[in-house]
Amino acid sequence: MERDHRELKREDYVEPACSCDPGEFAKADRVKMIPQDRVVAKMNELMGRRDYDGCERLLKYWMDEAKLGADLRGQLFLSNEMIGHYRKTGNREAAFAAIEQALGLIGTLSMEDTISAGTTYVNAGTACQAFSEPERAYEMFLKAEEIYEGTDSTGPQLLGGLYNNMALTCTALCRYSDARERYEKALVVMGRVPGGKLEQAITYLNMADLVKAEKGMEAGEQEIYSLLDRAAVLLDVLPAPDGAAQLEAEVSGTLDCGEVSEAPDAPKDGYYAFVCEKCAPVFSYYGYFRVAEKLQKAAEEIYRESGA
Repeated sequence: MERDHRELKREDYVEPACSCDPGEFAKADRVKMIPQDRVVAKMNELMGRRDYDGCERLLKYWMDEAKLGADLRGQLFLSNEMIGHYRKTGNREAAFAAIEQALGLIGTLSMEDTISAGTTYVNAGTACQAFSEPERAYEMFLKAEEIYEGTDSTGPQLLGGLYNNMALTCTALCRYSDARERYEKALVVMGRVPGGKLEQAITYLNMADLVKAEKGMEAGEQEIYSLLDRAAVLLDVLPAPDGAAQLEAEVSGTLDCGEVSEAPDAPKDGYYAFVCEKCAPVFSYYGYFRVAEKLQKAAEEIYRESGA
């Protein structure tokens, strides 16, 4: 039977949703979610080749897709990725724009007390610290710490990252005891994470900087060199002393450095290369030139094999 042309159609009486109104547009039947796992895999691949321009293009492409598909959670995920990317590439303006976008999305999604919000606060705080805004960074880290420590399901990787970055900010603000406390917590939790030795190594190098800032190079020399040795062992560029007990004895009476990590060694992949590059200048600064050279060569070899 032919339809009466006078019959109302749905589009005649339903107002179109406005794309700038997330409350209306982001309904379940309208959302098209982006493939976050695929984005992460591609980001890791590009980072392994040091293709930072490619990373930026990837993030912008999927952000456009997330907005087109009204995927607010996808936009939050990408905003966090952008914060980290622009921090690494030194783009202050873009990093702070991504921070504001991410914080706004947390409110829009009513996620203020979730682990996702905590992770956003950590990313924002880390960027604020990198761009010389330690007071704002400290505020962000305090928010993240309250969420993480108040949530039983918080993973040790998240806690370790928070404690390390928060300690850096505490050092910049001359809150040395607070920094020491967070570093010690980071060492303990990262000792239970696969590949956590890399993060522990970074923590020991940061602790060396803490000792220097608090006591000065001359007064803190013994502690600093012990911490540097520990980091070099964990990065697999210095042989470990005989037994874990001896390794612990090197720093006994200086700082509580937690337990020796029993997690498997980290794979020698793009992230290991990134950590080597990050740590090499610190060793050079303290006169560990051979260690720095080994780290740089290890990174270059990994990048060469991956075609970077």
